[in-house]
Amino acid sequence: MFSAVDVIRAKRDGLELPDDQIDWVIDAYTRGVVADEQMSALAMAICCRGMNSREIARWTNAMIDSGERLSLGSVGRPTVDKHSTGGVGDKITLPLAPLVAACGAAVPQLSGRGLGHTGGTLDKLESIPGWRASLAEPEILAQLSAVGAVICATTPTLAPADRKLYALRDVTGTVESIPLIASSIMSKKIAEGAGALVLDVKFGSGAFMKTYPAARELATALVEIGTQHSVPVSALLTDMSVPLGRAVGNALEVAESIEVLRGGGPADIVELTVALAQEMLTLAGITDVDPAQVLSSGAAHEKWTEMIEAQGGNPAAPLPAAARVRVIESPSDGYLSTLDAYAVGVAAWRLGAGRARKEDPVDHAAGVQCLAKPGDRVVTGQPLLELHYTHESLLAGALSALDGGWAVTAGAGTRGPLVRDVIRNTGVAVVVSTTTATNSTLGQAPSAR
Repeated sequence: MFSAVDVIRAKRDGLELPDDQIDWVIDAYTRGVVADEQMSALAMAICCRGMNSREIARWTNAMIDSGERLSLGSVGRPTVDKHSTGGVGDKITLPLAPLVAACGAAVPQLSGRGLGHTGGTLDKLESIPGWRASLAEPEILAQLSAVGAVICATTPTLAPADRKLYALRDVTGTVESIPLIASSIMSKKIAEGAGALVLDVKFGSGAFMKTYPAARELATALVEIGTQHSVPVSALLTDMSVPLGRAVGNALEVAESIEVLRGGGPADIVELTVALAQEMLTLAGITDVDPAQVLSSGAAHEKWTEMIEAQGGNPAAPLPAAARVRVIESPSDGYLSTLDAYAVGVAAWRLGAGRARKEDPVDHAAGVQCLAKPGDRVVTGQPLLELHYTHESLLAGALSALDGGWAVTAGAGTRGPLVRDVIRNTGVAVVVSTTTATNSTLGQAPSAR
């Protein structure tokens, strides 16, 4: 018989937790035998002491086993999923899921809602009149078989231990723990039952992981979990120092996604969508289709229409539009050299596009349009940003968030590539495309490194 106090002490003292101890504590916490204050202490011990790859894999497996797994064997085509660690203007799931479906794979995209400065996929799609996020498991399977793509809320029976622990981490200062982040992501994704998984792990001011080394450590941990659960996984490390695309906000991002699906849209959105699609198709064993050509052909837009209609949405209905728009103009001739993703994300949040608490409503029309991006030549008086909002009282807070978040200078400045690196598993090892990852103890808080 185990004791929660013994498990807490062991990790507090830097010891490895054996498999049976991990299995017990996750099961006992899910059943309410281990109290929230005890799991809070253990989470803090893990945050400070870390876990090795074996512990992380076992912790993940215990959270998967706390609930049910989706069985996708009846879908009739290879299944592959994608997960992003979140960012500003990150609407990639919207064009990506129908694109990969149009190429022949099935995409079971169980998504979440936004919190703080990062947007949520479900919030974006709920801008579309009639669209519904909650589907029962038979509906998910039927839509995957008929359409090839579904974006919906996770079912309550998948990894319930993670749902409890996720809420606890948010109020105990343990969100930054790489073992807890990695096991949270992978327990839900593996429970979904997809045959392969592609991860978009972001770094930069608008990302959860602010530095490239921290993002690489997280990506490596995620791919290692995939290896230990025999799931093919690739992780793209992508830059989130600048907002993705030009639209930040729910209805604004849906409109931009539709533009991409029709063969247009911002170059960075198209680049990342195609890169992720190519990786997903490779893992699904589909190597004779060029996703760039499928995207430009309009086939992905047709699949988008099917996907939205299957969930009750009207893809032809007008999207919500804000009652007020405030324009920020360039103060001088020069180049837009800085546009900070975090500043833009907070501004959109304060305008009503996001929420501070999970129960808060969102204003689907609110957000920020980036009319210029870093490197663009601008002239005095040229519109740089549009702030879309409903309530005048929200404007001052958004303007304050943007203060210092953009700059026009004489030089254009430089920026690194959008996709910095790719980490893949081969079934027996983790392979990093340009750097060497270690397989030592993982997961102390990034700030401690």
